[in-house]
Amino acid sequence: MHPDIQNNLKIRPAHIASFIVFLLVSMSTLTATDAVWPSKTTYKYANVNGKKIFYREAGKQHEQTIVLLHGYPSSSHSYRELIPLLSGRYHVIAPDYLGSGYSDRPNPETQKYTFELLAQYVEGLLTTLKVKRYSLYIQDFGAPVGFRMLLNNPNKLDALIVQNGNAYLEGLTLPRQAFFKAANEDSSKAQQDKIYSFTSEQAIINKQYLRDVQSNPEVMSPDSWTHDLHFLQTKADRVIQVQLLQDYYNNLLDYPKWQAYLRKYQPPTLIVWGKNDPAFIAEGAKAYLKDVPNAELYLLDSGHFSVEEKPVEIAKYIIDFMNKLAQ
Repeated sequence: MHPDIQNNLKIRPAHIASFIVFLLVSMSTLTATDAVWPSKTTYKYANVNGKKIFYREAGKQHEQTIVLLHGYPSSSHSYRELIPLLSGRYHVIAPDYLGSGYSDRPNPETQKYTFELLAQYVEGLLTTLKVKRYSLYIQDFGAPVGFRMLLNNPNKLDALIVQNGNAYLEGLTLPRQAFFKAANEDSSKAQQDKIYSFTSEQAIINKQYLRDVQSNPEVMSPDSWTHDLHFLQTKADRVIQVQLLQDYYNNLLDYPKWQAYLRKYQPPTLIVWGKNDPAFIAEGAKAYLKDVPNAELYLLDSGHFSVEEKPVEIAKYIIDFMNKLAQ
């Protein structure tokens, strides 16, 4: 063999050291996000204040609990892909709000639906299940439900995970702020009909699930809207969601309270936000850093339903984040 070639093939100590460092770094990275076998998801009901509340549960054997709060107009079904990705490491609970999914849905003519009501029933569920501490994943409607829970029980939170869940006016365009204000204050039939139209089949499919994925609609499972529409078959079902949309403006008025909570308690916070969401825009994600400057922020190439588009990517961020907290 030519001497030059022989010299180039020699393994130098410096090369060995560099390779060992590279290997250790790679292994530590993989350890944080490497896949583990999921726990079986179970499907249960609990009696909360005389009402049946449905919830999905997995990984009960683990000490850390993550509660997944869903958005409009969905249910815990929206977390069907995320739950298995987390349940090998964490105890995961994903409830259906009162009036949503498989949970009881009292007649909206006799039971007015507000975010305070939804929060009371989620709190009641966790109390029934004897969950004393938890990390909270909030998306869309999950933000106003979750922040009300935190204000009522500020010391129960281990960590906050925010996915397209607004707590700042920066996250809403001026027209959208005006829409929520009108929905709350304008009781005319025209306004009522306008809000009611948002719960139609066409609106759920095209203005919700497919709106942000027009270039790659194949990423969005038709199971998502089929499931939602199953629970929006009657006028009463749709009026429940209308009442919540009408109540939404009260969340904007409460934003200062939520922000004060963040400033005071500085909860460990992970923000994974679909930057292609035109409803809850990315400025709303960045605004969290004003009050929790140590939060981790990741803007994903996805839309409002990021957990439908990128469940694996979101799970990796959550696992890395939770691992850091445990160190």
